[in-house]
Amino acid sequence: MRRRGFLKAGAAGLALPAAFRARAEEVADQPVKRVGVIGPGWYGKIDVLRLIQVAPVEVVALCDVDKRSVEQAAEIVSHRQTSRRKPRVHSDYREMLKEKDLDVVLVATPDHWHPLTMIAAVEAGADVYCQKPISHDVAEGLAMLKAARKHGRVVQVGTQRRSTPHLIEARDAIVQEGKLGKVAFAECYCYYHGGDGKTEETASPDFLDWEMYVGPAAMRPYSPSIHPRGWRGFTEFSNGIMGDMGIHMLDMIRWMLDLGAAKSVSSIGGIMMPRKSERDISDTQVATFKFDGVDVVWQHRTWGSNPDPAYPWGATLYGDKGTLKLSVNGYDFIPNEGPPVHRDVTMELEQYPEDKTEKDLERHVAPAVRYHMLDFLSAIATRGKPVADIEQGYISTTACILANLSMRLGRSIAWDADNHTVTGDDEARALLKRPYRGPWVHPADA
Repeated sequence: MRRRGFLKAGAAGLALPAAFRARAEEVADQPVKRVGVIGPGWYGKIDVLRLIQVAPVEVVALCDVDKRSVEQAAEIVSHRQTSRRKPRVHSDYREMLKEKDLDVVLVATPDHWHPLTMIAAVEAGADVYCQKPISHDVAEGLAMLKAARKHGRVVQVGTQRRSTPHLIEARDAIVQEGKLGKVAFAECYCYYHGGDGKTEETASPDFLDWEMYVGPAAMRPYSPSIHPRGWRGFTEFSNGIMGDMGIHMLDMIRWMLDLGAAKSVSSIGGIMMPRKSERDISDTQVATFKFDGVDVVWQHRTWGSNPDPAYPWGATLYGDKGTLKLSVNGYDFIPNEGPPVHRDVTMELEQYPEDKTEKDLERHVAPAVRYHMLDFLSAIATRGKPVADIEQGYISTTACILANLSMRLGRSIAWDADNHTVTGDDEARALLKRPYRGPWVHPADA
């Protein structure tokens, strides 16, 4: 199904939101956008293949330091896009962007590569869809925001809860209609268990440029437990579970309740269970984010039982008129008076039959990615701000990074959002910017 057919994609139980219907019409009439992808691995393919489903685009270039991965992605894209053309492939994003022939760039690298690639893309004149968290440190995120504004580019962040149909319904029909009443507390959580295979240092495979993979991060030996898809377990390359799963739910709560930046962040946790590997992210963490009038608490555990099997990853908003539970799979509203309301995600598998067989696709998330892409393209057409604008991504990413810093330092951190800095704590302030490995230069110093 393409473009016009997308307008018929509303399924039983959830009508296509009016705003998205208008955006689909708008996007259908746009000129074909030339697209490049930096990091077409697991989620890079999910993103670009959803974009192909809903918009007139031509994917002309792919870039990855893994030659095998980028060739596989090029083959898949050639079968999925209308032209059937195979994108050219690159191993260095700078060579790809040097062509100056891209309208849109999707960034889906490990976290530590987001800043340099996103900034280079906007400098090359492209609008950007950047995966979350936007950066590995706070100073990078601010540099990304400044670059987007300086070059007048639209940047959408991959926090697609803001474009999830059943969550939009919950926000519009329950939160904004006042059915929860006053919300003074919210919690979000993740109880997914992850693998923890032994880290084995071996020579990097000949199809992988390990030096380029590590890039500006501190060098460490290659291990198959890092690449592919294991890098989130290592702080050289990621912000851990807080920056992976936590940012989605914290950002969703901020969007639901129209919250700005956190005033302070405190967090405890660490590695509580023995490990066989050298993964160094926390397996247990609790963080408290203080906003104006609302406290938000995050918790994750990668071990033990889940207190609510229906909500292994989600958020709960507590109001004086009821409780609202939210996840990627649906929502439940339990009012103090009256009947409860339940909604399940609509996966649109009949409208998009290719979703049924696509390898490693998160089928329940695919609709949200499609709508998020539509919102992105609509903002490109109007030169306005998308729903997950880079500034919103910066605010949510910063909060998660501060939580990790608080856990590391063992104390609460006060945040001055107007001046983008920590107050009253020189040690914490110094950690807002991490050192770069040469010859790469931190964007705050560029």
